[in-house]
Amino acid sequence: MRHSRAKGEPRFPDGPQADPAGSHFERRIRSFQPRRSRVTAGQADALQRLWSRWGLDIDGHHVDLAELFGNERPVVLEIGFGMGEATAQMAAADPGTNILAVDVHTPGQGNLLNLADHNGLTNVRVANGDAIILLREMLTADALGGLRVYFPDPWPKKRHHKRRLIQPEFLDLAATRLRPGAIVHCATDWEPYAEQMLEVLTAHPRFENTRADGGFAPRPGFRPLTRFEGQGLDKGHVVNDLLFRRVPHGDR
Repeated sequence: MRHSRAKGEPRFPDGPQADPAGSHFERRIRSFQPRRSRVTAGQADALQRLWSRWGLDIDGHHVDLAELFGNERPVVLEIGFGMGEATAQMAAADPGTNILAVDVHTPGQGNLLNLADHNGLTNVRVANGDAIILLREMLTADALGGLRVYFPDPWPKKRHHKRRLIQPEFLDLAATRLRPGAIVHCATDWEPYAEQMLEVLTAHPRFENTRADGGFAPRPGFRPLTRFEGQGLDKGHVVNDLLFRRVPHGDR
């Protein structure tokens, strides 16, 4: 018999909060576009069992990453992980790096927790909410060893371009949380957005292109080819990777 939730009752009492930061943290640029879809029984079970251990609600309160992961290994922030398959593969291939994966897609959160549990991946934590708030309010300077933004919403209509994540205001913030030498890795199959990313990152004084020719990079071996990406390639889409390094303080 299906349980009918009362108004205001959380969807998963022991899982992620519906609005962890509250409306007073609203920003013009947000790291996500909310999506709602069906949560499977397995995903729901993972959210209930594992959220208290491996989940983080982005509520604006400071978070100690060493305490969150239980070690001092470098932490890479991944913004937007879909269903989490690629995240889980990267975590398995590089157990010496911690991955803090941020998304608001509840089925994806449950799926990544399930994958981490099934594969014994202790270097993954799943964060629920807006990565802008996480960066601005919750992390200290130089806290991150890397940043990954794979296939963000391209907002293709010109009037919506201001909603794109990769732009100067976001990079200003990210630069304060990335330690010198940290890599910002972006990938997109929307060519106009790729060109904008390249332009904005190239112009920013705190980042330098790892490519000597100043262009796009080939897909590195550590980034798995996702099912979504494979389908796009089959249709003739061009996927561009960008790999930029956070320059040391005082340089450039």
